Amino acid sequence: MKFKVWRQANAQSDGHFETYELHVDPEASLLESLDAINESLVHQGKSPIAFDSDCREGICGCCGLVIDGVPHGPVPKTTTCQLHMHHFAKQDEIVIEPFRAKTMPVIQDCMVDKSALERVAKAGGFVSVRTGQQPDANTILIPRKKAEEAFNFAACIGCGACVAACSNGSAHLFTGAKIAQLLALPQGHPERASRARGMVKQIQNEHFGGCSNEGECTAVCPKEISTGAIAAMTREYIRSLVTN
Repeated sequence: MKFKVWRQANAQSDGHFETYELHVDPEASLLESLDAINESLVHQGKSPIAFDSDCREGICGCCGLVIDGVPHGPVPKTTTCQLHMHHFAKQDEIVIEPFRAKTMPVIQDCMVDKSALERVAKAGGFVSVRTGQQPDANTILIPRKKAEEAFNFAACIGCGACVAACSNGSAHLFTGAKIAQLLALPQGHPERASRARGMVKQIQNEHFGGCSNEGECTAVCPKEISTGAIAAMTREYIRSLVTN
């Protein structure tokens, strides 16, 4: 199989595609195949392909490649590290490139800088007030529907696929997931207004684009975060301006 991979020395350099051939194991993951290509490149004295990866279990959000034009690849609800080669059995070539967004500049090859997302989360995606010691079970009663809602939004791993898929480079799905998660829990209510204002201001400072309701973000999200997160963020931001 041929791998057409984006190579770029750094953010200031021009990038280009290079093609590599590899006898692939159908049960190997895509990242394991890139590892095999890198071993060959190192043996030849060439620079290996740089790409992000950590847990390889689909829970950390570090991995993230655009595969055949789709962030994380063609298989829904799957991160790049969980994508296996048997999904490409009928293809002769796979095109691999980094996430494309102005707010996530290329560091090298297929590695991008996602620190803008981290700064958005630091602007309010947490509970800073003192909540005391861990309460006994069932001390704070939370309806099951709310608990499940918080859990679903908390599944966001911050991989940045939503930004890469959006034609505007919007981070609304990521930001909305952080806001909606804490909004569903009583611990998040004391800071709900400052959280919404702070995080929305930060996405503006980072120059992320606006949301135009195209839905590309949810289509590529490996954790299936719904657009309800965006609605919650918008509602909370307007509410924060009124209450302020």
